[in-house]
Amino acid sequence: MADDRRKAESDLRSRAESRLPSQPAPAASLPSTTELQRLVHELQVHQIELEMQNEELVYSREQAEALKDRYFEFYDFSPTGFVSLDPRGAIIQANLTCARLLGRERALLVGRAFASFLNGMDQAAFGEFLHRVFATPDRQACEVALERRGLTPLFVQIEGVQTQGGRECRAVLLDLSAHRRSEEERVRMQEQLFQAQKIESVGHLAGGIAHDFNNMLGVILGHAEMALECTPLTLSVHEDLREIRKAAERSAELTSQLLAFARLQPVIPRVLDLNATVAGMLTMLIRLISETIDVVWLPGEDLWPVRMDPTQVNQLLTNLCINARDAIADVGQVTIRTENVTVDADYLARCDVPGAEGDFVVLTVEDTGRGMAQETRARIFEPFFTTKEMGKGTGLGLATVAGVVNQNNGFIVVESGLGQGSSFRVHLPRSTGRCEPIPAPPTADYALPGLGAVLVVEDKPELLDVTKCMLERLGCRVLTAGSPCEAIRLVEKHGAEINLLLTDVVMPGMNGRELANRLLELQPRLKLVFMSGYTADLIGNHGLLDDRIHFLQKPFLLRDLSGKLREALNDG
Repeated sequence: MADDRRKAESDLRSRAESRLPSQPAPAASLPSTTELQRLVHELQVHQIELEMQNEELVYSREQAEALKDRYFEFYDFSPTGFVSLDPRGAIIQANLTCARLLGRERALLVGRAFASFLNGMDQAAFGEFLHRVFATPDRQACEVALERRGLTPLFVQIEGVQTQGGRECRAVLLDLSAHRRSEEERVRMQEQLFQAQKIESVGHLAGGIAHDFNNMLGVILGHAEMALECTPLTLSVHEDLREIRKAAERSAELTSQLLAFARLQPVIPRVLDLNATVAGMLTMLIRLISETIDVVWLPGEDLWPVRMDPTQVNQLLTNLCINARDAIADVGQVTIRTENVTVDADYLARCDVPGAEGDFVVLTVEDTGRGMAQETRARIFEPFFTTKEMGKGTGLGLATVAGVVNQNNGFIVVESGLGQGSSFRVHLPRSTGRCEPIPAPPTADYALPGLGAVLVVEDKPELLDVTKCMLERLGCRVLTAGSPCEAIRLVEKHGAEINLLLTDVVMPGMNGRELANRLLELQPRLKLVFMSGYTADLIGNHGLLDDRIHFLQKPFLLRDLSGKLREALNDG
């Protein structure tokens, strides 16, 4: 150390001597003695040494000030919060980032207990963390939520270690909110994937059974209905037949709900005035809901049109109203309203639902029932989930609603709380088309006199027979074919007599569309009605589902068959 000092002094003297003038001072100004000359030389050297040391001190002080400024700038504006705490957890010092995380001005933080920014549960966790910090020299950590006045809580990780001989805790605050949001989004995406997988599984199940099941139900319904017509009301078997028909209709509805939930339901959309459509259903809905429950209808003014299948509106309202009815224990009110809404990013954020921005028509069904807890509300659209007693519900009602809404590119906002009733707001995209008139309901007289010959093509013999009997009951002359090839031969032979073709969609060798095209070459004026119990994707693949096609969903009743034939005959 001494050697370094001597070397520094020697270097300093050498640098000072190098600054002396190369010429000695004038002789007139100095004594002639050698000693005095040496003394003056030494004084000059010391003076220069002092000047040089002063310059270096000034430079070092400026460097220190600049370094200090950079340190405090880094300390205050670091993305990480820094805080110093005493053993009681009171704040000794904090940087600006910490003040921002806590939602307070830094000047108001000193002396305040850090735990005052936490809820009760997190205060206990923080107390344990502080105890560990001052009990061991090792770094400690914990995660807490900062409760900020008027601001959204923040999740932070605190990492701290004791300093100043155990008199102080230096800690950093790491904002975990973005990580938490990312994790919550990952969990939400996993839940959506799981839900989509369930929907796909139900879709495969529904699609697999729909065709054969609907064909069998068609046979049951057809025979039960015809038997009812020729059985006197006085006979006990009449009631038995009614129960058979009722059970078959419920089974058909269950299949339809499965297909709607799985988004496989055959649909033929049209541009609708939702107010007119809902108004036409009110009588049925009031009959469906208990007499002790008031039904209030509040149609919106200048409502935009929507484009969807009218039967889907029926499914939506029926299931939502049944759900509302079952939520009301005794007396209450169900309110149905419509309105126009323009959805933007803020709207979606407030509703906390995934959806698209744009113009929507909102169909709302509200009830004054018991409401739902958050846990129940999170599961209401799951297939087969129900809060009703065993045997009182299938768990497909609201799942059907979700399937219909998704199929029409809409979304649902649900608001509910225990004892506060429930509100289901169905958002349907606005259509730019013109509203089409609602078809008149079928008359009580299903007969179709003067229709002429009808050619029925169906590869299932039992369904072919019952369809023939139903058409004959309507007063039609009927020709039947069990295959497309047989149908072509019949048209070649009786083409001029046949006015309408009623054909299944999917058959061995040739589908219904291909058959219709072949027959139209032979009989250009032939009217067409397609029937199927298959799912929408299969029918769609055969090019059938558009506004110009007359489609009859299996199974069907006599009134459905009559109405569809009338519709086809009146078209052009």
